[in-house]
Formats: sequence, C-alpha cells, structure tokens
Amino acid sequence: MAGAVLLLTTACSGDGDGGGVTVGGNGEAGAPQVTVTPGNGDGKAKPEAGVQVTVTGGTLEQVTVTRGGKPVEGAMANDKTGWKSRTLKPGSSYQVNAVARSPKGKTTTVTAKFSTLKAANPLAVTDVTPSAGETVGVGMPIMVTFNRAVGDRKAVEQALEVKSTKPAVGAWYWVSDTQVIFRTQNGQYWKPNQRVSLKAKLAGVKAGAKVYGTNDFTRSFKIGNSQITTVSTKTKRAVMKVNGKVRKQWKISAGKGGRVRNGVDTYLTTSGIHLTMSKHLVERMTSAWMGVTDKKHPEYYDLKLPHAVRISNSGEYLHASPDRYWAFGRVNASHGCVNMPPPVAAWYYGVTNRGDVVVITGSKRGLEWNNGWSYYQMPWSKWVKGSALDRTVTTG
Repeated sequence: MAGAVLLLTTACSGDGDGGGVTVGGNGEAGAPQVTVTPGNGDGKAKPEAGVQVTVTGGTLEQVTVTRGGKPVEGAMANDKTGWKSRTLKPGSSYQVNAVARSPKGKTTTVTAKFSTLKAANPLAVTDVTPSAGETVGVGMPIMVTFNRAVGDRKAVEQALEVKSTKPAVGAWYWVSDTQVIFRTQNGQYWKPNQRVSLKAKLAGVKAGAKVYGTNDFTRSFKIGNSQITTVSTKTKRAVMKVNGKVRKQWKISAGKGGRVRNGVDTYLTTSGIHLTMSKHLVERMTSAWMGVTDKKHPEYYDLKLPHAVRISNSGEYLHASPDRYWAFGRVNASHGCVNMPPPVAAWYYGVTNRGDVVVITGSKRGLEWNNGWSYYQMPWSKWVKGSALDRTVTTG
C-alpha cells in the first residue's frame, strides 16, 4: 500500500486510483467501500488538495485527520458520503482515520498515513495593521503584507477571513503583488465598540509556482468609539462627534494655498475622507519636502510642533500651533496642515485612535485615494473590482 497502514473491520482492502487508499466492498458483500486520497505515504501529496474521504454503499460515521496529534479542519457532505479537509501544511506528516457503516450495519475502518510536499518558496505574512489588541477608529482598514509576490491572488484571498461581533460589509483590494487591504463599504464604517479578527488560513495554499503558504496567521483588535471629525476650510471650524453626538467644536486654520506645482496647489489642505495614521508628541516639520533648505529663502521653515496627528502621506497633520491664535477661525495660514489651539490639540491627541475619521471640506485640492489611508476616496464599485474574487465580504 506504498506506506499506508490499513485497519479493517468486516471488510477487505484494495488499491485505489490517484495515490488513494480504498478499503472494503470486495471480500464481503454489503460492506461499505471507503477511499482516502491521498494515502500513498510517499511525501509528495499536494498541500492545496487537502484530504478527501469518500464512501460507497454506506455513510461516514467518523473522519479524523491529525497532524502531530492535532486535528485538521474539514467538512462533511450533507449526505455523509464524503469529507474534505482544508489545505494542508507543506512538509508535514498526516494520519487519517475513517469509519463507515452500511444500511445493514456492516462497518469499514481505514487508517492511512502520508506526507505533503515541502514548500520550495514559502509564503508568509510579514506585517498586519492594526497591531494585535490595538483599539482603533471606525474607519480602520486591515492591511496585510506578504514576504513575496502573490501569483494566485484568488487562492490567497479565499484564505483570508474577517470576522466582527457586529456585522459589516467590506471588500479586499490588492494594492500590489505583496499587499492587500480590507475596508468597509463607503459611508458604512465599522460599528463602534466591538472586536474584529483576521484569520489568514494560508498553510497549504498554493500562491504561485512552488510557492506555498506555510503557516496560518491570526490577528484581533478592537474598534473603539465612533470618533468622526469634520473640518471646514471655509468656515475654519472643526467638530468632533462621538458615537453620533457632538463632543467638541473648535476653531482651526488650514492651508493658505498659493504654491502651485504641476497643477497642484501644495499649500492647500486636501478635501476628502482622511484617516488618522499616527500620533507624535512632538513632530519636526521643515520646508525640505519642497526642496527649500536655505534658511534665507522666504519659504524656509523648520519647526517642532506638539501633539501632531498625521492624516496623509503628503505631510498633513492636525497639530498645535502656539503662534497662530490670530488665525484660528479667521484665516487659513498653514502650509497645508490643520492648525489648532494648543489646549485643543493636546485634548485631540489624547482621545484619538489610529483609524479615526477626519472629513475635510472646502478646499479645491482633492485627496487622492492612496495618499495615506484615504481608501474611502475610491468609489465602492471600483474598490470591489480590486478584489481578486470580485466580491464583497460580510463579516459578523
């Protein structure tokens, strides 16, 4: 039996096709016939194929597949004539135990052992945002980064499972061969105060030529209060609502405009749906981003500003500006950031979480969908098309 070990009860054994093991149905009339695939024990079983157990002349009473004594996930067919496991870990040994019974009570028992192919090029998760156990805002995306290019995106995306204690509709979007991002539907953020988990069932998933996922990955985090801040560059006012109720209102000063490069006014604050990305107790901001390093240049600046909350990759923050009291609520005077009175900035810094929503309006400069975590800027239909499976996902 090429390495397979068979234990029989009121049945005889026979060889199956395709490296499988078939037991029963020959020597004794009426005994069910059970086939286990793979069952050849030669160390070349395909991890992506999993284990299949089928029966004729009866139903399966029990199927157990173990690796190192630990059970492997699988599903029984509704009519109990078949059982199939999930993908298997490469380079591992497995044991299968199955029991079938005929309508007249005759049983067949089979035990098979085999090993899976080793992964020549292992696929692994190298980073996931948010962090484990982190409390985040209702707009928080889940960003998964892999150690190598994913050839079969459909197979990998199929292995990604998002669960939440309060249901949401979302979708994955592949931003590159090595990164995929999940977010909720436009206008429908995560519901506040709940737990969300990601399970990447990658072990045994074939992601390309000789590329296999070698391990599963799990990550869980918490959604905190719904903290949505709306900033108007026209009225120069900001409002934060917590769980739908106004928590605080304050005056701001936004980007002054007036520096146009390649058709873009880089001194304007971008209008759109931003997400808070990081917090900095003190952040150094200089004019070097626009190539100005000469201290004598009229546009030169080099400032260390407290309580800075980043909202884009183009250098936009909500931060304290101790020298801008004259501008708050009156005039936009910044280089693109949202300036705030120091006491308000300290408060905002203290309460905000990564993934909180900041909606900025009134500026002629629009926010690009990939400028930071501004993924809600992309239309929902287009975001769904970025899924390898072209589908939405319902969590919960």
